[in-house]
Amino acid sequence: MSPSSADADDDITGRVRASFARQAVMATIGAQLGDVAAGRVAISLAIAPHLSQQHGFLHAGVVVTVLDSACGYAALTLLPADAEVLTAELKVNLLAPATGDSLVAEGQVVRAGRTLTVCRGDAFTEGVERVHIATMLATIIGRQPT
Repeated sequence: MSPSSADADDDITGRVRASFARQAVMATIGAQLGDVAAGRVAISLAIAPHLSQQHGFLHAGVVVTVLDSACGYAALTLLPADAEVLTAELKVNLLAPATGDSLVAEGQVVRAGRTLTVCRGDAFTEGVERVHIATMLATIIGRQPT
C-alpha cells in the first residue's frame, strides 16, 4: 500500500469513527465500531437483557438499528470527505432469533452511485457458534451537510 492510500484509509477510518462517536443511539445500546475499510464496516454489540423482547431474544429493532448503521457507514467510506448519509430505504429479512453473547453487523457497498448507494448488511450472533440471523438491503443517499 502506498503512503497516499494509507493516508486515505486513515482519513476514512477517522471520519467514520468521529461520526460514530456522535451517534447517541449507538452509545445508548452499547454498540462498538469494529473494522472500517473502503466500502465495508462492522459494528458489534453485546447482547444484554435490557435489549431483549418478551421472549428473551435480542429485539429485532435493535438488530435493524445496528445493521442500518453498518450499511450507512459502509456507504460513507466511499463518499467525499464533506458528505453525510441518510437511509432512503431498507428491507430486512430476519432469519433466526438473536441469541448468543454478541451481535456483529457487517455492512458492505454493493454499488456506489453519485447520489444513491446500495448496501447489503448481514447480522450474525456469536457465542457457542456464529449464526446468520438477518440480511438487509439498504439504499443510502449521500448529501452535503446543511
